[in-house]
Amino acid sequence: MEYEIHEDIVIVGAGIAGLSSLYSSRTSQIGNSESGSGIIRRSQRVRIVGFALTMWTNAWRAADALGIGDSLRATSFRLQGIKFCYRNPSLRSQQQAHSADHKFDKSESRCVRRKDLLETLERELPQGTIRYSSRIVSIEESGRLKLLHLADGTVVRTKVLIGCDGANSMVAKWLGLQSPVNDRRSAIRGFVDYMDGHGFELKLHTYISGDVRYGFMPCDHKSIYWFCSFAQSLFKSCDALHPMTPDIGQGGCSSLEDSIILARCLGEALLAKRTCNDKGKDEDYVMIEKGLEKYSRERRWRSFSLISKSICCWPDTRE
Repeated sequence: MEYEIHEDIVIVGAGIAGLSSLYSSRTSQIGNSESGSGIIRRSQRVRIVGFALTMWTNAWRAADALGIGDSLRATSFRLQGIKFCYRNPSLRSQQQAHSADHKFDKSESRCVRRKDLLETLERELPQGTIRYSSRIVSIEESGRLKLLHLADGTVVRTKVLIGCDGANSMVAKWLGLQSPVNDRRSAIRGFVDYMDGHGFELKLHTYISGDVRYGFMPCDHKSIYWFCSFAQSLFKSCDALHPMTPDIGQGGCSSLEDSIILARCLGEALLAKRTCNDKGKDEDYVMIEKGLEKYSRERRWRSFSLISKSICCWPDTRE
């Protein structure tokens, strides 16, 4: 038996991008009291993929805008510097010191457990906003609405559909975007806990030798996040909007950025409609389209920058 759900905004995927986008849309008060916004998630719970991520200044600005910055700072230590070591003897090791005077310094960098970030975002959401164990089998348009057909027969009708479902995004396929490409770079990552403390400096240590880049950074005095990226092996790298290689350190950071700006653009558009002449539902769709166009314009060159840095295979540490 078919069952219908009506939402103003539906987000597919409950990773960093999906959870932060939903939280941003709710704090921006997008939608109305009759229907709101929600996430569709295929798995039975929020799945913790990966060990940790480096959150650079741009990510902390986004986290503070979401209101979760201080909570994440409480479980991570500020990195005091970045050290690059090269195999080529003609190149010197370079050490870039970061000021640690206060938390609003322009170069705040920390290693944060993915589990901490995802669980913090999930806790901030009202119960029932994430629909678990829901597999989308098809997407279609019905006038100005998007219809999502789920495997259990449920049909979700929404004004705005946001795809945050990763490299094999069903939303991206429905939009006709290109499939992920082989960028010839792979990454291996891990997390180590030292019960008696690790004794390393609070710095990002990176060692480069040819096409191999490896290193580590402390998350706190007892845990280390390590990584190794290398060429030659084939690796599919892409997310629902901008493809990035695994070694520029901006996957989770850019997801937080995207969620804040998307919610702002949609919120401003709908607020402008409500404070002017209300011409009914058709005007809603016109303003939503304008908001999405504004988001696209604002993020175009940022996306270009991230993709360019992926091509150069260089970490983005100055954000």
